[in-house]
Amino acid sequence: MSNDLAGRHHVVLSGCSGGGKSTLLAELARRGFPTVPEPGRRIVEDERRGAGTALPWVDLAAFARRAIEMASRDREETASSTGWVFFDRSLVDAVVALRHATGASIPLESHERYHSKVFLAPPWPDIYVADRERPYDLDGAIAEYDRLFASYGDLGYETILLPKVSVVERADFVLHHLR
Repeated sequence: MSNDLAGRHHVVLSGCSGGGKSTLLAELARRGFPTVPEPGRRIVEDERRGAGTALPWVDLAAFARRAIEMASRDREETASSTGWVFFDRSLVDAVVALRHATGASIPLESHERYHSKVFLAPPWPDIYVADRERPYDLDGAIAEYDRLFASYGDLGYETILLPKVSVVERADFVLHHLR
């Protein structure tokens, strides 16, 4: 995939777990845009059907490595798309998780870039719910958000905070910023 062409159309929704990213992704899909679901939720579903050893609350490093592989595959599978493709999280999120889990200095500067604008869901306690795929508390989600916010900025992405409004208004907000 060319960094110059495909990445310009690959838009990342990232930020705080439980901040409404998946709901926003569903609204964008409803409007006809191609979307890529979060690697983490897909991994958790798969792990729950199997041995369950690569769950983030069991082995965060194994989980993050699987997320890196999945995010890379997602990019390859959408490389030929010519219009907007919206990603619920990205390769950057997965590498940030692996850095956090291992303390390793894993370079990200050479990754194939996504669109220059990354939309971050800020912590939103009013809608945060722990569930089967996200059984940790809001404090952990906020710490993750802080790591992601810093990492995307360090990589030169323009981080745009999603407003705490209805999902329809959030989708309109994203599309307005991409015009």
